[in-house]
Amino acid sequence: MLKIGLTGGIGTGKSIVAQVFKLLGISVYVSDIEAKRLMVESSEIRIQLIEKFGSGVYNKDLSLNRKYLSDIIFNNPKALKDVNAIVHPVVRNDFQTWSEKQHSQYVIQESAILFDTGLYQIFDKIISVTADEKLRIQRVKDRDGVNTGLVKERIKNQLDERVKIEKSDYVIYNNSELILPQIIEIHHKILSLSK
Repeated sequence: MLKIGLTGGIGTGKSIVAQVFKLLGISVYVSDIEAKRLMVESSEIRIQLIEKFGSGVYNKDLSLNRKYLSDIIFNNPKALKDVNAIVHPVVRNDFQTWSEKQHSQYVIQESAILFDTGLYQIFDKIISVTADEKLRIQRVKDRDGVNTGLVKERIKNQLDERVKIEKSDYVIYNNSELILPQIIEIHHKILSLSK
């Protein structure tokens, strides 16, 4: 079964693209959601996070203390890198296990940091979703109720869009273009590869 990576920076619309693929009958693994689940369920992650950042990372009921952790990693690229180094190998293994149980014609893993973590290497093809920065900023401000400076900071911490586009097999442009025809075209190309 083909494994497809789906990526894009904040505000590009990759989550909407993932939803369309689901509507087409394709199984989609959303890394962000699964990472949050695994940070609670995985004793491997829990032990390493506590060793690295202290017992305050988890609440007494063993739920993740998100505020504690986000305060540590906010504006601290090394701490963020450390968290990723702990969480992403477990997410990668979980995706592999999950993939083996799927029955769709191919599977997709959606991850904003596909290239940043080296995860892209496990995929047969990569799809990037991109949009103009001004539009991305407005989308995130509308969605999260945050200011422009905060969104620009998040964008600055992500891999440059040009690099993602260059390294991808398919690109979906989500500015004023219709994304559905782009998704359908890519879907058919992938189906033809999986035959």
